[in-house]
Amino acid sequence: MSGEWPSHKQVEASKAQSLADRTGKGKQKVSQMQSQADAAAVPKHGL
Repeated sequence: MSGEWPSHKQVEASKAQSLADRTGKGKQKVSQMQSQADAAAVPKHGL
């Protein structure tokens, strides 16, 4: 069932993205964090 659940990094990045969207702070950093988490999931989950 690989790929059905987000990785820990993706979950944390998503939480950070939500906070950045609400506060408007750190959007650039969080966007980069989200990209790295998604890229790391490709080898792990084969996306």
